[in-house]
Amino acid sequence: MLPIERLVKSNTTDNLWLYILSLLRTRPVYGWEIPGLIEREFGFRPGKITPYRVLYRLEMDRFVSSTVGNRRRVYRINEKGVKELRQAAKFLRQVAEKIDG
Repeated sequence: MLPIERLVKSNTTDNLWLYILSLLRTRPVYGWEIPGLIEREFGFRPGKITPYRVLYRLEMDRFVSSTVGNRRRVYRINEKGVKELRQAAKFLRQVAEKIDG
C-alpha cells in the first residue's frame, strides 16, 4: 500500500466517527442514511455495518443521543460531540500546517 493510500484509509474508514459527527452537526440523521451521506459529502462509502457500530459507540460514550420516531432511530449530536469534533478539527489543522510547512 502506498503511503498516500494508507493516509487516506486511516483518515476515512478508520476514523468514521469524524464524518458521522460532522453530518450530525448539520441535522438529525437516521442510521441507514449515513453511508449514502458520507459517500455524497466526503467521497467514500463505508461498510454497511460499520456506521452502526460507530453510532452505537458514540452513543455509549455520550457524544450523540438518539430517539425512535416512525419506528426508526434518529441520531443527534450533543454538546459533548460538538466539542470533540472541534478538538479533532483543531488537531487536523495543526497537523496540516506542520506538514505543509
